[in-house]
Amino acid sequence: MSNVPGAPADLLRSLTRAERLLSRRLSAVLADDAISIEAWRVLCLLADGQGHPMSEVSAEASLPPGTLTKLVDQLVDRNLVFRRIDPIDRRRIRAYLTARGRREHARLDERVRASIAELGITELGVAETSEPGTPSTANLVGQLDDLIGRLDPARQRVHADAAGPHR
Repeated sequence: MSNVPGAPADLLRSLTRAERLLSRRLSAVLADDAISIEAWRVLCLLADGQGHPMSEVSAEASLPPGTLTKLVDQLVDRNLVFRRIDPIDRRRIRAYLTARGRREHARLDERVRASIAELGITELGVAETSEPGTPSTANLVGQLDDLIGRLDPARQRVHADAAGPHR
């Protein structure tokens, strides 16, 4: 790694280390319910209630399709997730949370948020009342999403398509 503070290697090392440490911490929170970090990522994506194509779930959860299929099979067996044929493109399968999956996600989300709050990172809307210099979750997530958008060409296309044609 570079000895120059702020070098690209520092960013990569810091992001990797933060992800691994946070994953380890959240794994401990989720362990009592036998939910892996990968399963948590899937539950969080599906929590919006819209249902997502398996290819999108695979990309967002950073899992190869075969691994995702096995994981979703396990979540289906636990009655947390169900799959349906996409009504628009019948060649695609969409995944959704079951009612039990929504309840479990909400319950686990409270525990995960409490664990993150112990780190001194404030939640959305609380940053204004916290002491100066305390990072907000919304700010960190926003900056990381922006970075991901700049680094991931597929995500750039999705956002451009959503924005519509430029005039």
